[in-house]
Amino acid sequence: MKDAPASKIKSQVWVVENSKIHSRTDYLATEEPLEIRLINPQQTLAITMRTPGADFELAAGFLYGEGVIQKREDLEKISYCVDRDLDKEQRYNLINVTLKDGLQLNLPSLERHFFTTSACGVCGKASIESLKIRGYPVIGNQQAIAPEILYSLPDKLRSAQGIFTATGGLHAAAAFDFQGRLLKLREDVGRHNALDKLIGSAFLADELPLNDCIVMVSGRSSFEILQKCIVAGVSMVCAVSAPSSLAVSLAKEFGITLIGFLRGQRFNIYSGYERVTVER
Repeated sequence: MKDAPASKIKSQVWVVENSKIHSRTDYLATEEPLEIRLINPQQTLAITMRTPGADFELAAGFLYGEGVIQKREDLEKISYCVDRDLDKEQRYNLINVTLKDGLQLNLPSLERHFFTTSACGVCGKASIESLKIRGYPVIGNQQAIAPEILYSLPDKLRSAQGIFTATGGLHAAAAFDFQGRLLKLREDVGRHNALDKLIGSAFLADELPLNDCIVMVSGRSSFEILQKCIVAGVSMVCAVSAPSSLAVSLAKEFGITLIGFLRGQRFNIYSGYERVTVER
């Protein structure tokens, strides 16, 4: 079988500087579709545009975030497609998932995910009530953190982004402990995919819930970002950009400390300020 797609590819670019032009070779972040398919019953669960790499983690994180699986034992097998009638390279863009026998599925709830883009995450907007119905509790972790530790997180995230350093075109999601130590980082052309990879990695390693972790994303905080963090039990979510209004509502409803515009020596707290040890 041909090697799996690379996470970055070479491309010729033309650089214009001081009204002069010259060509050079640059790297681009790879973007290819990934289809996640259920074996029994046979059905496509989602198609997403992603950066190849950590595909099994991406699939596991997505299925966990949507409530299809709730524990490691629910996932019987995950593998790339072995259909010899397909182009060899495309086999790496198809993932087959076998779930535990007897697992009850609510497949209609996944219809909104049939196609997701790297830019916007899942299609459609679910409600806060849907998460309450699924029974996720308010996050109870009361650990506090000093602002100085939060100030350090963006530089740590950026310095650990190997593919971003080469391409300048990838998002990242990272897990830190409350002492500011980097625990895990995953990259992808889409913020939601990067977070699915991060959570999927923890799921496959039996490290969930992430109650004692800070999750930081390289872009903004959206409803989907908060939804995935709620399912994973994350108590603090940080982003370098702004949150959406629905993300703030979710954070307040489920007891998450939500921090935005974390840049340099400043940040905004939108929910859960009591976890940050500052003078009031």
